[in-house]
Amino acid sequence: MDLRIFVEPQQGATYDQQLRVALAAEQLGFGAFFRSDHYLAMGGDGLPGPTDAWVTLAGLARETSTIRLGTLVSSATFRLPGPLAITVAQVDQMSGGRVELGLGAGWFAAEHAAYGIGFPDVGERFDRLEEQLAVITGLWRTPAGEQFDHPGPHYPVSGSPALPKPHQRPGPPVVVGGTGKRRTPALAARYADEFNLPFAPPEVTAAQVARVRAACAEVGRDADELVWSVALTVAAGRDDAEVDRRAVAAGREPEELRRTGLTGTPEQVRDRLGAYAELGVTRVYLQVLDLDDLDHLELLGELVDRDRPGR
Repeated sequence: MDLRIFVEPQQGATYDQQLRVALAAEQLGFGAFFRSDHYLAMGGDGLPGPTDAWVTLAGLARETSTIRLGTLVSSATFRLPGPLAITVAQVDQMSGGRVELGLGAGWFAAEHAAYGIGFPDVGERFDRLEEQLAVITGLWRTPAGEQFDHPGPHYPVSGSPALPKPHQRPGPPVVVGGTGKRRTPALAARYADEFNLPFAPPEVTAAQVARVRAACAEVGRDADELVWSVALTVAAGRDDAEVDRRAVAAGREPEELRRTGLTGTPEQVRDRLGAYAELGVTRVYLQVLDLDDLDHLELLGELVDRDRPGR
């Protein structure tokens, strides 16, 4: 199972803190460092304030060497698709082809109000997400020397040179996810390289995987082409006291996190992941919320050592 580190810097983190986590994750052999793309803390003061996801990833692209980098997920309301395609392609070049783009419809109304970002109704947000996916992937896939056009109602594109090209061809992997029962599976079937379900128990995960597989069948796509992933909050420890301390440091009630997240010793965390592996999940984003606790990463690294032969 591919284990990745996932952080939420809007809760309060500097670039330097994120860099330390990314470098530690790389050294420990985790598959990727992903971060959320939010501009407002969800509880707490969020000091020193938000860092832009793609500015951060551009910096990390130059200061890391092997770990993959991405967002889980960027909001389609935050950026125009053409400039976003340029940004991600450039960061992919800067990283030597280690970038992935998670893209969603957006959901946190308060952050839009706090920074003057339009927040249309959910139907329009999904319409815009679908069109952004079409434009971004279309720009990346357009052969060099040709132009890209898109007649969509929200983001019409005419005569674009479709540049720059990302390092990865035909483009960085695209992650689509969520619990929506109709449009989310349809978008994943059409555009995604990976489907991600965040913070859901195995039974909910199984139901959503079935919906996405059905959507793939409807469009004639082999569902096994998709990477199936989940994101789960983790608080590991050598004993219950250490687990409780890390849960509290993450702003979670220990007993609640034991029910909904990944807690316990590395062996117990591994056992919990087995229920997801049985559903076909091959990638897990371990959400770590205390970015100063690098000992936590080192403990979780025991999982990576056992999952990666030769380490």
